[in-house]
Amino acid sequence: MIEGETATIHTADQTAAITAMFEVGAHYGYTRSKRHPTVAPFIYGTKNQVEIFDLEKTLDVLAPALAFVAKVAGEGKQLLFVGTKHEAQGIVSELADSIDMPYVTIRWIGGTLTNFATIRGRVDKLGVLLAQRDSGELAQKYTKKERLLIDRDIVRLERNFGGITGMKEKPAVMFMIDPKKEQTAVREARQVGIPIIALAGSDCNLKEVDYPIPANDSSRSSIHFFTKQITDAYKKGHSGKA
Repeated sequence: MIEGETATIHTADQTAAITAMFEVGAHYGYTRSKRHPTVAPFIYGTKNQVEIFDLEKTLDVLAPALAFVAKVAGEGKQLLFVGTKHEAQGIVSELADSIDMPYVTIRWIGGTLTNFATIRGRVDKLGVLLAQRDSGELAQKYTKKERLLIDRDIVRLERNFGGITGMKEKPAVMFMIDPKKEQTAVREARQVGIPIIALAGSDCNLKEVDYPIPANDSSRSSIHFFTKQITDAYKKGHSGKA
């Protein structure tokens, strides 16, 4: 958490919130042998050799994360979503789209944050090519073989940068699924000073994240639950209802 910032969970019934997390399997971690030492305070116990998160403690740290998201939204700033693991891709792209925020779901391209001007140039190139294709300009200017090569270039650019076409400047904050998997994104964010909110499994180093949410980062239901919490907080902050 960023120093000096406090918050309380926006729910009248903490029991209901914990029950909701339990129902999506948010309490499941990995085996103890995979546990990162920083996660130890959030572990309640072990069942069938699988560690169980203390969801009351997860709820405690979820609150300031949501408050920070609402604050960013209220200031009209962007939140970048990152979720490249298979279980997260569709969820992250759908929910990020629902609030018109940028996202990365295929793979993190090195330099997305640390060499933003160059990456932005590639994104702008994609925009130009798409506009030319849709207007019929490509068909008028190039041969069939040349258009085939251009179409391949468009596919490649869309795959790498399609989710960040609306990101005109560096985001104010990042929300990611599984910071252990997204190490390159974590390093870049820390290098340029962008705060990180992360759904982090029991094998993650929580000290690398400004707002860790210790919970199941592998099941689709848990990923959807927490990503939806983030997008809902952004909507409330944007509308001034947070």
